[in-house]
Amino acid sequence: MAEIINLRQVRKDREKAAKEAKAAENRVLFGRPKKAKTLAETRKAIEQARHEGHRLADPDKE
Repeated sequence: MAEIINLRQVRKDREKAAKEAKAAENRVLFGRPKKAKTLAETRKAIEQARHEGHRLADPDKE
């Protein structure tokens, strides 16, 4: 005899596997610790301030 399968359960298992795969992708893309994020933001702010400090003229006055 053939094995009886529950189609609803198969569908749910397939959707669960897809969600787990998407979660794994997101962990790779967005999974940085808070300390690393704040360090990068601080470095960016310092570099931007240093860059702005080298301007010769104020762009609002021109």
